[in-house]
Amino acid sequence: MAQTILMPALSPTMTEGTLAKWLVSAGDKIESGQVIAEIETDKATMEVEAVDEGVLAEILVPEGTENVAVNTPIAVLKEEGDDDAAVAEAAAGAGAPAPAAKAEEVEAEGDDAGEAEAAAAPAPKTSAKPAADGEGGRIKASPLARRIASEAGLDLSGVEGTGPHGRIVKADVEAAIASGAKPVEAPKAPGRSDAAPAAEVPKATAAPAQQTGGGYSVAAISAAASAQTRDLVDKLGMPYEAEANNGMRKTIARRLLDAKQTVPHFYLTVDCVIDRLLAVRKELNERAGDGVKISVNDFVVRASALSLRKVPAANAAWTDEAVLRFKDVDVSVAVAIDGGLITPIIRKADTKGLAAISSEMRDLATRARDGKLKPEEYQGGTFSVSNLGMYGIREFSAIINPPQSAILAAGAAEQRPVVKDGALAIATVMTVTLSCDHRVVDGAVGAQFLAAFKKLIEDPLSMLL
Repeated sequence: MAQTILMPALSPTMTEGTLAKWLVSAGDKIESGQVIAEIETDKATMEVEAVDEGVLAEILVPEGTENVAVNTPIAVLKEEGDDDAAVAEAAAGAGAPAPAAKAEEVEAEGDDAGEAEAAAAPAPKTSAKPAADGEGGRIKASPLARRIASEAGLDLSGVEGTGPHGRIVKADVEAAIASGAKPVEAPKAPGRSDAAPAAEVPKATAAPAQQTGGGYSVAAISAAASAQTRDLVDKLGMPYEAEANNGMRKTIARRLLDAKQTVPHFYLTVDCVIDRLLAVRKELNERAGDGVKISVNDFVVRASALSLRKVPAANAAWTDEAVLRFKDVDVSVAVAIDGGLITPIIRKADTKGLAAISSEMRDLATRARDGKLKPEEYQGGTFSVSNLGMYGIREFSAIINPPQSAILAAGAAEQRPVVKDGALAIATVMTVTLSCDHRVVDGAVGAQFLAAFKKLIEDPLSMLL
């Protein structure tokens, strides 16, 4: 019996993804275990293997489709003995491809069939005759095209579609935005005067999506702020380009907003003299030869891991029922990549030497930038390290990455005047700041951690014992 292939959940937290690429075509024979597609999550690009064998009879979701919900039918697999009627029945039973979009954006089955092909179509032009589906003149557009247009403030009624039956697809919207099509004019609030001062910032008027105890939901406040920003920018006539937020950027925004809204942060800062560390690092790299290059950040990761072993109260997470004390020390290390940030993890970092940490971190960072990390390689750390020293940042305070309870922010190593034995001297100093979740890490615990860290980083040979 013909069966549908579903959008897989590639991690425990995945709810949707982008069907980046089909590696097979309709009519191809598929073997069990064969890689058939590439799926982009908010953090990485992963390969999808076929579970069963058969012939790929029909592709329901074209490559390039974003926000495809987990368990959405993406293709139909024809098994031995199946006829065209069985394939048609399976496709009909799958219904329309269901990207995770608003209900009113979901179109009739088959309308997405030309989305991929439309990428090669001539550039669309704005038109006074929008594509309509015959139901009250409703504009025909794919869910992806609607979402991109909404984020860019583009009125679809002025876009001519090049998809099947004149449907507006992604390429049409992108071309319209690139051509400078006029964005939707924000509606004026009742009583607002056109003569209002240009620099006036409008007050929040959006109704909350949820209101409890007289308070506004975070989502409602965020939506109102976004609307105000676009309204003010358009009102002032400020030129801009609208770059659609990708899945990673949206995830980062949501998680960091949640962290600052729900986690009671406090910050502790110390200065570490690292001249001895730099000398030890130079000697180790000279002895190691080719293939090994230990960085200052490798020392920071190891010192953090050993400090967590000495002060286990900082290696924990908050729940309403209990504080979770982690038995392993898994250090997440922030890595900047195109479009966002990811935190690959050095597992059991307290048990690994500097050379092992350096080699593993270099491999993880390379694959992170290529989008090739597995979910278990960036999910589940117990503590984080963020280092902006290579950008010349002297010091900063990082936002905690829940459910972790602390993150260490390391600044640039620079020469500063210090007092040694009662006399003024010059030393290489690195400032580090520990952001703590006060529900778990009290001030005394945070101070104990930094004291242990400072002792290790200023006496690097103790890290080699």
